Amino acid sequence: MSLESLTSISRFYGSNPDYVLAGGGNTSWKDGDTLYVKGSGMPLAGVTPDSFVKMDRKALARIWEKQYPESNDERESAVLADMMTARMAGEEQKRPSVEALLHNLLPFAYVVHLHPALVNGLTCSQRGESAMKEIFGIEAVWIPSSNPGYILAKTVKTEMETYSARYGKPPAIIFMQNHGVFAGDSSVEGVKQLYDFIMRKIGSLVQREPCFTDEQRTLSDCASVGGVGKTLAELAKGVAVFMQCKEVAALVKDRGSFAPVTSAFSPDHIVYAGSDPLFIGTDTEAGINEAMIQKAWSSHVQKNGRNPKIIAVQGTGVFGAGVNEKAANFALDLFKDTIRVSVYAECFGGPLFMTQDKIDFINNWEVERFRTSISAK
Repeated sequence: MSLESLTSISRFYGSNPDYVLAGGGNTSWKDGDTLYVKGSGMPLAGVTPDSFVKMDRKALARIWEKQYPESNDERESAVLADMMTARMAGEEQKRPSVEALLHNLLPFAYVVHLHPALVNGLTCSQRGESAMKEIFGIEAVWIPSSNPGYILAKTVKTEMETYSARYGKPPAIIFMQNHGVFAGDSSVEGVKQLYDFIMRKIGSLVQREPCFTDEQRTLSDCASVGGVGKTLAELAKGVAVFMQCKEVAALVKDRGSFAPVTSAFSPDHIVYAGSDPLFIGTDTEAGINEAMIQKAWSSHVQKNGRNPKIIAVQGTGVFGAGVNEKAANFALDLFKDTIRVSVYAECFGGPLFMTQDKIDFINNWEVERFRTSISAK
């Protein structure tokens, strides 16, 4: 058991897009009274032993002894301050994952939290909880939708205590509505076996795989779409990347077809692709022009208070917009993930977006604004 093993399993999953996209997911290793947890916003694929924040487990445990304000902003600011205080000497320039508290709670040497589209097809579905119980029985627990960070960790703490009292052991698999899954074990091999088990069980129920084999992406002012990308890039004050394929074409046929992907399934989708894609309807005979784009963009910004990161144009395709090409492509990567989740969720009663209050929490949370700023670099 070592920090090198933690680095290895982090890179193992981080380099596989079936498990991790952009800066999603977090991992940890416990060594006695010390917790090593991945730094916030750092992509798992490129971590090194220095990417993990060394934290005092006793200091993290003392957080549960405190009373925090009821207000979301005040509470999260206070908890964040206490988490920063729990960093060991020499770690002051690092920022731990927002889920450090939760990692510290789980009594396993290695803990890996991921958001595979296949898993989120279950956790972001109408029948998620009942389907999870049918598939995994007492091998896993279900956590209802909760705000990430302190509230989520507190909810898990309560559920773990209940589970442990009933079964005499802590749960090794924890599914979280609209938030992926945690798996813990005494070894990295054990964690891998748990994820293989999870993916195999859910995968056996999937009836259709979304197809992106014909996907094409073009940067900004693509002549084939009448300069739409150039206009969107100017509005975004950055870059627009155009994506088209048969799977996307079916979604942008009309507003009704686009409905299964009109909102966010998880915090990662909000951070990298936004919570509110813009759909621009067109007159198929007249096509689309700059004035139509500007009007739709302006209305969207006025309504939501922020620029869209995903722009769908009826009958054409989808654009990812961001401050640079990396951010624009991240938006498209997460939009593709949204499509996958939506398709997989059909096996479990249909897709279930995050509720508006949970979406608002993420959009206004300083922690996720930090992750967003890191992702654009």
